[in-house]
Amino acid sequence: MTRETILFVDDEDHLRLAAEQSLHLEDLDVTCFSDATAALAHVARDFPGILVTDIRMPGMDGLTLMAKALEIDPEFPVILVTGHGDVELAVQSMRDGAYDFLEKPYAPSRLVSTVRRALDKRRLTLENRALRRQVGGRDAIEARLTGRSDAMVRLRAQVRAIAATEADVLIQGATGSGKEVAARALHRGSPRSDKPFVHINCAALPADLIESELFGHEAGAFAGATRARFGKFEHARGGTVFLDEIDAMSQPVQAKLLTAIQNRTVTRLGSNDPVSLDVRFIAASKQDLEAEAAAGTFRPDLLYRLNVVTLRIPDLEDRREDIPRLFTHLVAEAAARYKRPIPAIPGAVLTAVAARAWPGNVRELRNAADRFALGLDLDIGAGAVETGGAGNLAGRMAEHEKALIAASLAAHGGSLKDTYEALGLSRKALYEKMQKHGLSRDAFHKAD
Repeated sequence: MTRETILFVDDEDHLRLAAEQSLHLEDLDVTCFSDATAALAHVARDFPGILVTDIRMPGMDGLTLMAKALEIDPEFPVILVTGHGDVELAVQSMRDGAYDFLEKPYAPSRLVSTVRRALDKRRLTLENRALRRQVGGRDAIEARLTGRSDAMVRLRAQVRAIAATEADVLIQGATGSGKEVAARALHRGSPRSDKPFVHINCAALPADLIESELFGHEAGAFAGATRARFGKFEHARGGTVFLDEIDAMSQPVQAKLLTAIQNRTVTRLGSNDPVSLDVRFIAASKQDLEAEAAAGTFRPDLLYRLNVVTLRIPDLEDRREDIPRLFTHLVAEAAARYKRPIPAIPGAVLTAVAARAWPGNVRELRNAADRFALGLDLDIGAGAVETGGAGNLAGRMAEHEKALIAASLAAHGGSLKDTYEALGLSRKALYEKMQKHGLSRDAFHKAD
């Protein structure tokens, strides 16, 4: 395990020397800095240490350093060292996230005891994060990518196989199918899970600001740029950048993005100095990017750089047997979100939900679940019951039958007797149809 370290920042040489000696005498590791920028480079979400900084310093002051450290990790312990007239400022800073403060002149014993408490807190925070990673990886993926269909089982297997790697990923799927959910599952199952997940909707960024938003800028880079600013790529350092609707990017920005992905660096607007990036890129598109590249609207070299691994998210139409379970899950989520009790879902509702078409995919189904949780009527009556799917009549009828049986099994908690009685079938006929459609009662048991 990496040894715990105290980052001590003060522009006065004698104070740095005194602090270093006091902490070394107590067998505590300390690294001293005369300016804040050098210390900030060591701060990370997995850094096993704390920060002690003077408030009044030239250049970046202690309050700015604290704010930047807490942007990287909101639970990072920061101890402020104040002059006699700064106590009120330090108290306000504790409301803003500082762990504690020391007023000059402070006794060495006070410094040591405050530092030890902060190190204990940091150790506990990192241990809890490690424990959550150990027990939560698999469950987190399954909780986000719900479904027992073959398509979802395959998707979860792919996500688990690549989540722990550093491979960049391209996610393709129709509107509302769950591309962002898959991206978050990849991040949650990766070693970067405790670091930022930065979602960038490329279609929503103003064309004249997109480069500044992504790559950052220096002061004076353009009219209105009064101070330097990190771009979203730098903000995600150590974590994951999710480029949603990447097909909406213009070709000039695609070229700069290609350079950033290839070299893992960005150059802020108004600067010539590249900044290193430690991020993983996940891109998503509802368009077929191979077709877009062939048509000349998307750069082929960027496509090849992004699609190291490609995940394809199935439409709800391709996994209709998941709809009853997914609807139940979304109703429970909505009830918790709106602080309401989880309503009972009649079997007739699940049957109707499973039978109708959902062209908006999971997003549309989630809206219906929200309305149901709020006690509003759903437009899933006989007039809305459409299977919509492709294929001949026999194939569509088979899909419809499978969805109805799955919905009834879900409504009755996997009870075969209740299911065949509700459907007006014999036990033998239900068994045969379940075997024909690849349905298992275990997938609908109440214990699930």
